[in-house]
Amino acid sequence: MTLLHVVRLSAAMLALAVTLAGCSSSKTTPLPEAQTGAPAAVNQLYAQAKAEMASGSWDAAIKTLERIEGRAAGTVLAQQAQLDLAYSYWRSGERAQALATIERFIKLNPSSPALDYALYLRGVINFNDDIGVMGSLAGQDLTERDQRAMRDSYLAFKQLVEQFPASDYAEDARARMDYISNALALYELHVARYYFRRGAYVAAANRAQQAVTDYQGAPATEEALYIMVLSYERLGLQDLRDSANRVLMKNFPNTTFPSQGLSRTGKAWWHVWN
Repeated sequence: MTLLHVVRLSAAMLALAVTLAGCSSSKTTPLPEAQTGAPAAVNQLYAQAKAEMASGSWDAAIKTLERIEGRAAGTVLAQQAQLDLAYSYWRSGERAQALATIERFIKLNPSSPALDYALYLRGVINFNDDIGVMGSLAGQDLTERDQRAMRDSYLAFKQLVEQFPASDYAEDARARMDYISNALALYELHVARYYFRRGAYVAAANRAQQAVTDYQGAPATEEALYIMVLSYERLGLQDLRDSANRVLMKNFPNTTFPSQGLSRTGKAWWHVWN
């Protein structure tokens, strides 16, 4: 599978991810409101906040939820307000505030019945931070991008599905994990190609190997293996070259790359790359 093919796959996954992100707004009340333990006036204030969220008035909702947090301290409603506050920050474009709020919730409420939702929200916030990058991948130099947000997103979803495999959010989290794994493998492939074309063959082989090792099964691993074959050939490392070629042929017997890898003279075919 070529880089262009993987880009097209990422674009398809992007459409799915955006759809899933939109659906998440219907799941912002994981705690039972009937057991808030807060005064009636505060409950009314929370109803106001929910109405503001429903209408997309995120700035207004944030102010109301901040008031509720202070007035309902120590109650379930305060926890709920904190979750809604993180969501509202995210929807208003305040990613740093959203992450700080959700991290505070997770730290202070490790046994909350809404912990699965909190982990899911942490993953979604980071996921959408880079979604536009992957959606327009072909026009950007990813070697200049920090992939930390996507990795943090993956770890949040991974924790969710491991701790709460039956959670309502687990299926969505697994789909997003697959997308992130493919995207990060594609990133490593992009960097490997960058190094190879500049003659940095050791760096190219290392980054390609990282894509193969860390993201097994991702479409990008086919080309990553091929880069390893070419890089080891250029470095004169025949044993490593032959080993990488065997792995390529075993896992991708119908590869569209020069899948025989080597000519009878021991030289790699170059017409795809040179």
